[in-house]
Amino acid sequence: MSYCLNPSCSQPENTIDAQVCQSCGISMLMNGRYRVLQALGQGGFGATYLARDEKLPGQPNCVIKQLRPNATAPHVMQMARELFEREAQTLGRIGNHPQVPRLLDYFEACQEFYLVQEYVSGATLQQEVKRNGPFTEAGVKQFLSEILPVVEYLHNTQVIHRDIKPANLIRRSHDKKLVMIDFGAVKNHVNSVVTNASEHTAFTSYAIGTPGFAPPEQMAMRPVFASDIYALGVTCVYLLTGKSPKDLRYDPSTGELMWRQQVQISDHFAGVLQKMLEVSVRHRYQNAPDVFRDLDLEPYLDSLAGSLNSVSNRAPAAALPRKAESTKEAGLSPLQRTAMAIRSRQQTNGRSESTSLQSGGAMHHQVLAARPSTGAGQQTGDSMGNNRTSGRTSGGRTGSSVGGRKEYVPVDGGDVVLSYSKGRRDFADLSLEKARMVKTDLSNATFHRANLRQANFTGSILVGADFGRACLARTSLRDTNLTKAYLSNADLEEADLRGADLRNAYLLNANLRGANLGGANLTGAKLSPEQLAMARTNWMTIRPDGKRSW
Repeated sequence: MSYCLNPSCSQPENTIDAQVCQSCGISMLMNGRYRVLQALGQGGFGATYLARDEKLPGQPNCVIKQLRPNATAPHVMQMARELFEREAQTLGRIGNHPQVPRLLDYFEACQEFYLVQEYVSGATLQQEVKRNGPFTEAGVKQFLSEILPVVEYLHNTQVIHRDIKPANLIRRSHDKKLVMIDFGAVKNHVNSVVTNASEHTAFTSYAIGTPGFAPPEQMAMRPVFASDIYALGVTCVYLLTGKSPKDLRYDPSTGELMWRQQVQISDHFAGVLQKMLEVSVRHRYQNAPDVFRDLDLEPYLDSLAGSLNSVSNRAPAAALPRKAESTKEAGLSPLQRTAMAIRSRQQTNGRSESTSLQSGGAMHHQVLAARPSTGAGQQTGDSMGNNRTSGRTSGGRTGSSVGGRKEYVPVDGGDVVLSYSKGRRDFADLSLEKARMVKTDLSNATFHRANLRQANFTGSILVGADFGRACLARTSLRDTNLTKAYLSNADLEEADLRGADLRNAYLLNANLRGANLGGANLTGAKLSPEQLAMARTNWMTIRPDGKRSW
């Protein structure tokens, strides 16, 4: 069966091979090539149809979107035409992304406007939930790892989707990739005309998305990029609960969606969703990279890498300043740089684990034999006031002389842990770059001026440890206990301090540029407001005054 789209046709149904409509005589091939096969959706703006392009080999399917203005006055039609052409240009620009349908054609017929887009075969996320039930937390994180790069791409091209929801996200059949559809091109339409004695004034009415998914500012006709973040958050709640916003309660005093009791998810992920769903734009995540930075998406890196598709003319979004950024990284978006950092961390951890396995037996079960130092060392003072000369031994370990006594200094995480277990506390001035000391107790240890760049202390106890003037750039201090730790003048640039306990820590003059303090407890910590402003915080961060950041 094929269909005639002439609005005045009384009997639009025709045989599949009809050349002209048997009722009104209009050609059944729109724009000389598209045969309409069935209706896909109907709305106030017009309708969406599945069609077939009979001019191309194989006659591939496509989607025709119809814009039907509610008035036909000449000046109204002219305005509708201008809006339509502008939106077609926007769709043509963003259609370069493989997870956005391509714009194939656009034309005007019978005072109505039509867009022709690539047909995406597959099921929507709404259909998936109805068929298979709600997603798990891991499933929603997988979803975010795929869709956040697409949202970032749209925003970088200055496009606000305005109608992100499960029904507008299709999992493509042939590769299982998520594809975002319905970009509102047909929603910028002329709605009504007001006429007075002196002039004709056309008022445009912009569709504001789907109630419940659209945030307050969008409903008030003032959408911003963060409006898409809110809709994405509501989509996550739908995936977790299987309930649309209209089936959930709202706080009557704040307008906030009451969703938390409906799901069983981690507190960390709940905090991210809560910030995505902030009613206040100022307190909400402002863009996709902000959401991504606070999510723990490392297990979903493969799907993320597959979603980081871009076009050559894509403008990179703003990123935090760095001391040095390679030419290769300069053109990457924040999501791509973060993904590269995760990949680098995985590789670093893998190398560290491999090193520990190779040297584990000798490292953990016997005392290393003493070897004489070769080469000049650097003279420093230890905590006891003794002079210490350190240098590199021929065996690759750092040798030192304290009060004339030979001493052997650790050079990796395993050595540090072993030495600490034997009573050593002084690890100052050592080079421990990329060392792995996960979930260990190193309380009151001294790492003064040590090079700990990209080291991994995740989950460790570092109460009262001395990191004064140490390099901790990009070091993982996640979930560590740094109570009363001394970090004055330490370099913590881009360090991961999420969930760290920093109560009463001394951080004055430390470099916190780009450090992630999401969920960290800074109660009683010594640092300036300017330092805190340089770091990344979230609503779970407890400031030095004991209050939450938001």
